[in-house]
Amino acid sequence: MLIAPALALVLACSTDSTTAPVPRQESAAIRSEANYSFTVTPENRTVHVQFERVRSTGAESVSAFMQRVFDSADAAGATRLVLDLSETKGGDAFLAVPLVKGVLARQHLSKRGGLIVVVGPDTFSPGQNTAKLLQQYAQPIFVKHPIS
Repeated sequence: MLIAPALALVLACSTDSTTAPVPRQESAAIRSEANYSFTVTPENRTVHVQFERVRSTGAESVSAFMQRVFDSADAAGATRLVLDLSETKGGDAFLAVPLVKGVLARQHLSKRGGLIVVVGPDTFSPGQNTAKLLQQYAQPIFVKHPIS
């Protein structure tokens, strides 16, 4: 079966080459220009991650961003990750590998109820590919974003 070698290849490509200073933090939300952002809600131990593009910005690579997401999630004792791919307009699906690896490295996120993936009509190929990988190797709950 070709899936295992393909997954090994994807997971081996876990970093991208863009590096830069860490962007400033904004109140409860931590934002990296317009491509991706995350918030941590300590009250319900949930991390919400949103991708508009799976593409590194000049300020921070996707890999560094995901490292901050999981560091923050671990520090907050997060038990749930809400991944919003409903507005993912483009980018490079290989850059989402640190996200997939981070989820799979945390059993509480990869089991049923630990990962909620929001998809919608504007979820383009990088978001679709990421959702498919997560569906294949974790137990996410999928939520369809309504058409506005």
